[in-house]
Order: sequence, then C-alpha cells, then structure tokens
Amino acid sequence: MGEKRILQNKVYLYLTEFFAGMSVMAVELGASRLLAPYFSSSQIVWTIIIGTIMIAMALGNIYGGRSADKNPNPDRLYGRIVVAAIWIAAIPVVGKYIIVGISALLIFTVNSNFLIWAAFLACMVIFVFPLFLLGTVTPSLVKYTVDSLEDNGKTVGMLNAFNTIGSILGTFLPTFVTIPAVGTSVTFLIFAGILLLLAVVYFVSTGIRSKKAIIGVVLFVVFCFTGASDSFAFWEQNLTYEGESVYNYLQVKEDGESVVLSTNVLFGVQSILKKDESLTGMYYDYALAAPYLAGAEEKEHMEILVLGMGTGTFAAQCKRYFEHVEIEGVEIDEKITKLAETYFRLPKDIEVFTYDGRAYLNAVGKKYDVIMVDAYQDITIPFQMSSEEFFTLVKEHLTEDGVMVVNMNMRGMQEGNINQCLADTIAGVFNTVYTVDVAGSTNRELFASDSPDMLSVMEENISCISDNGLSDMMKRVFGKMTKYETGGYRLTDDKAPVELLGMQVIDELIFDEISYYKDIFEREGLAGFLESIQ
Repeated sequence: MGEKRILQNKVYLYLTEFFAGMSVMAVELGASRLLAPYFSSSQIVWTIIIGTIMIAMALGNIYGGRSADKNPNPDRLYGRIVVAAIWIAAIPVVGKYIIVGISALLIFTVNSNFLIWAAFLACMVIFVFPLFLLGTVTPSLVKYTVDSLEDNGKTVGMLNAFNTIGSILGTFLPTFVTIPAVGTSVTFLIFAGILLLLAVVYFVSTGIRSKKAIIGVVLFVVFCFTGASDSFAFWEQNLTYEGESVYNYLQVKEDGESVVLSTNVLFGVQSILKKDESLTGMYYDYALAAPYLAGAEEKEHMEILVLGMGTGTFAAQCKRYFEHVEIEGVEIDEKITKLAETYFRLPKDIEVFTYDGRAYLNAVGKKYDVIMVDAYQDITIPFQMSSEEFFTLVKEHLTEDGVMVVNMNMRGMQEGNINQCLADTIAGVFNTVYTVDVAGSTNRELFASDSPDMLSVMEENISCISDNGLSDMMKRVFGKMTKYETGGYRLTDDKAPVELLGMQVIDELIFDEISYYKDIFEREGLAGFLESIQ
C-alpha cells in the first residue's frame, strides 16, 4: 500500500478520532431523546442506552484491532465511517417506526419488565451497529499512527486526548445547542453529515473513487429531505404544536372543547385547558379540595405554591374559584411555561419560576397555605422530590394549618408499589394524611397536614360554595376521603428506587389495558386482532 499524503503528518488521523468521539456522544444523547417520548427519560432508560452503547463500542474495539492487524488499509476504516454515517442519518427516518413496531410486538409476547425489554431491543436494533463501526476507529488509528516503540505512548495519548475532547463537545452541543434549536432528527443528520464529510474528504484527497462514499452522499441527501421531521407521534393528525425542549418532548392538541399538553407520546395528559372554563373531570378538580382543607372560605388571603406548574391547570382553577389568592408556580421547563402563555391562557398575575421544585424550596423562606406537588410524570419520578427529606422541606414551608396535595399518577395493586411507598413516606412526616382515588383514571390524590381538623374544616367550607358544579365536586371528593394508614415503607435521599417501583406499575397498567386484545390475539391470531381494532 502506498503512503497516503493526507495521513503523513497524522493530523487527519487525530481529527478522525476527534469527530468520531464527538459523534458517539451525540448519538448517545440523541438516543435518549428518541426513546424518551415512548419509554420516558428515567434512569432505567439511560442505563439501557449506556449499557448497549458500551457493548457496541467494546465489540467494535475488538473487531477494529483485529481488522487493522490483518489488513492495515485506511480505506477500510473510512468505508466503515461512511456506513456508520448513513445508518445514523437513517435513524430519523425509520427509528420511531422501529420503536413502535418493537413495542407492539413485545406487548403480546412479554409478561413483565416491558419497558426494559422494549427499550433494550430498540437500542440494539437502532444504535448498536453504527456505534460498533465507530468503535473500530480507535484501534485502527493506533495501527496507522504508531511508527515505533519510542513514541507510541505519546501517540496513543494524543489519540485518546482528541477522542476525549471530541466526546466533551459531543456531550454539550446536542444538549445545549442542536436539540433545543433544531430538534433530535436534525441533530442526528448534523453529526451523520460530519462523519460522512470526514470520509469523503479522505477519499477525494487520496484520489480513490469509492462507490460506497458516492452512494453514501446520495442516501444522505435523501435522508435530509425525508428525515428532518421532528414528529414523534407520526400517527397523529393536526397537532397544534409538536417540539422539544432541553427536558421534554412536547405535544399540544386542541379540539372544540379543550387544549391538552402531553410530554410523552404514549402516556397521558400533562395539562389541560377547558375552553369554557368548566371543571376538567380530571385530578385537578380533586386537588381543589386542598384550599378548602386549609380553610379557604375563612381566610382573607391565601398563598398557594405549585411545584410542577405545567401549563397552569390547577393554578388557573384556583384563581377562578378562590378570591384573595396569590399563586406561585415552579416549572423546570421554561418552554412549557411559554406554551402556557401561548396556548393555555395562563393568567398574567401568576408568577412562574424556572427552577427545580426542591431547589426552589431551599431558596425561599416563605410559608404557604397550600403546596401542590405535581412533578411526577409516568415512570419519570424525580427521586429528590419523593423522599422523606423533601416532604419534610415541604412541611417546613407550610403554615400551621397548611395542606400539601400530591398527585400520584400510577395507582398500583401490588404490596409496596410506588404510591404506597410515597404515601408511607409522607405519613412518616405529616400527622394527618387522606387519599382519594380519581374516578376513571390511575391517579390518586393525597392530602397531608399537621392539622388534625382539616377534614372538619373542609366540611364547613364546602357548605359555603356558591358554584353548583364545584360544590357537587367537592362533596364527592369529601365523601371519598380515606384516612391513610401507613405500612412502614420509606423513601429517602439515600434510597429511593422510584424508577423500578414505577416500572412495576407501568407493567400492570399496560397489561391490564391490552389484556382484551391479547386474548383475541392468542385465540384468533393476527387476523383476528387486526379485525378487532378496526
């Protein structure tokens, strides 16, 4: 093999290492955003992503080293980079269909740990192969750059340094620049384009007419036109808004009666606006009992804090039904707050702070009559807002007769489920705890206070309600109030396995919902199933 002029001073090899390291990290972060709308962004999903990528890189290292020893030709390496680039560019086109297809298949074949299996198989199918190819870069470059034993340590050190610096940039750029600015799909295309350009420059500079590179360029152009969409819910029509923020996938749907925000393609409603300003029929209505438990009708002024503001459903209802109330909201995702202003009629006199809920409590010394904790989304439960230490902090920010209301959205049946652990933890902090199951959903509202009289206070207060619809709703909630008896479970900052507990309930909910169709599938096969859903 003749000497390649572009490789003579090793600079291009170092650049290859740099951009390969950058692309690996960018793909890893893109993977989390691709999977999150379907499987959440919990620690479980991150563990699966990191684990599968490490498997791919390890196998790539082994193969790359052996391949370089047998045939030390850089053409082979840059050919693999072309293939990796095209595979990554194809992810925005086919990735979401693969995820939905794998999920649909596993629903009928897996009886437990659905999220783990679905996320793992999706990662294996979508991401392992291109990252396996990128894993061959480092051992191949070591073969091309090491000339003698005298400076091999320096050379390998330089390669690792360039890889690490590239990885650092590949970590920060998607999170803070490309994903918020242009979305996950275009982020994949950007880094695929960088890899493809790297390989094309090599082949052009060496005068090699690589069919692989030519086909790669053509396919990349095709994918740029077909894969630039940021739509994850590809089956939905006429969405009012679909996009991404640093924290969430965001979807706004609207019909003649309501506007709805979802932060997950597959799970539930995060916020809702009823256009006629009526009650929502959801857990927000049940949460309105909290001000009455705190004596809203008797107080000339009431302070309410909402941790997990969303687009302000609960806050707007409180503003509508209670006089002399001052409301503060805390929402970590600033883009959700902007959507609240644009689509959800968030009252202008409600101040919203872009902050983590627990960090906000640590930063303020104010006390409130009601604190609502509404920060739990499907399996994505922030452990720092589920522990004994957190609920103690909430208690310290309540007035003497103040009430905390917590929306727990995954009501499970097993002993020691996530809701029981949360309720037991809260009961270890507050003297009085009541729960109410929300009709027609898996939500449960929990009300906690140190006031032993909060139920009698509510009974007196709801007799003063003039709005008939609200009065009926509060009487219904009051009648379903159940005093909570603790079972002794406890979540702490040191140990709060909320992801695993949540996953157990998700499994229950999924298989309860699809049991009917699963029975049809088992009895009548695919044809019977397809007929049943038409």
